[in-house]
Amino acid sequence: MVKDRIKLAKFHQKLIKKENISHKKALLIYEMLHKEAISLGVINSKNVLDGIEVTLKIAKALKGLT
Repeated sequence: MVKDRIKLAKFHQKLIKKENISHKKALLIYEMLHKEAISLGVINSKNVLDGIEVTLKIAKALKGLT
């Protein structure tokens, strides 16, 4: 739960300036992480959205508790 949105936004801005990677490099990193997740069996590229309904229901329930 975010308590100070302004502080979080400043943190994100500072992080973006500090890391400053190109879109091409960011996409390459994403693709490598995706391939690793598939090779480890954490996700299945054919069924990425399987089970999302349950995840959404849990998130809605948890949000209602805050």
